[in-house]
Amino acid sequence: MKQVLVISTGGTIASKENDEGRLEAGAYSGEELALKTGLPNDIKVIIRSSHQKPSSHMRFEDLDEIRAIIEKEGSKMDGFVITHGTDTLEESAFYLDITLHDERPVVFTGSQRSPDDLGSDAYINLRHAIHAAASDQMSGTGVTVVFNERIFAAKYVKKEHASNIQGFNAFGFGYLGIIDHDNVSVFQKPVQKQFYTVKDQPVQVELIKSTMASSGMFIEACIKEQVDGIVVEGYGRGQVDPVMIAGIEKALEQNIPVVITTSSEEGAVYPVYDYPGSAYHLQTCGAILGGDYDAKKARIVLICALRSETGIRDSFNGQ
Repeated sequence: MKQVLVISTGGTIASKENDEGRLEAGAYSGEELALKTGLPNDIKVIIRSSHQKPSSHMRFEDLDEIRAIIEKEGSKMDGFVITHGTDTLEESAFYLDITLHDERPVVFTGSQRSPDDLGSDAYINLRHAIHAAASDQMSGTGVTVVFNERIFAAKYVKKEHASNIQGFNAFGFGYLGIIDHDNVSVFQKPVQKQFYTVKDQPVQVELIKSTMASSGMFIEACIKEQVDGIVVEGYGRGQVDPVMIAGIEKALEQNIPVVITTSSEEGAVYPVYDYPGSAYHLQTCGAILGGDYDAKKARIVLICALRSETGIRDSFNGQ
């Protein structure tokens, strides 16, 4: 019989209403949630409540603790499920995807509605995630997200809706497979994989978005606070408002790495244009082009590169 460890971290999937009728994330423990779910009879499920909090309160040290649970305490398990709030689920999944060296399935899931809501997706998402974690087809897929019967790769999955049960998607890349009546079908798997052995050291990387008539004050603030890195989300192929150029150059002069990404849902940053603020111009100044990573995922890659011995530029080459 397959064994799956479910690590509960709170979020909407473990929430209940308070006396004012508002949800308290993480109010249900993993064990309580399991009792309310029709768990599979042919899979041995072990529950462990880890961090009972809203996902907006999650930190990288929390994820390091979860990774340690999988690495040190999950030797007898065939797969793992991490229940998680949806706000930062895509970030947490991707962080573990590039820092966890394990071929066994690690599946994130959550819900858009609380377990007590009418039409809640909490139970079916958890059940499907358990089946996915126990499936031989999921070996080597990396960390995935199971939501609304679909299996997504951590690198490209995004929360696409604030409240609808079709909460996640992977624009331009699609899903890896589906779960239909507990049957797992995997159609495709990632062919490229990044791994980082991160050290136990805090780093601060900030994300700044370029918009029409932006100012440079956020970059200046980052420089003043001596952050470890900056991700700038530009337009299209990676252009930014020209008023941001001086701040980017100043940051680079002070050895603060700057990664340029795109706000577009699909496509990659590329040095196509030659004018002030273009990706080509910023690259010649020393900025790093972030490929097809979205800004949040690029920030995680930069954090992991800074916390490991991997070269920062090497982390984004070929992306």
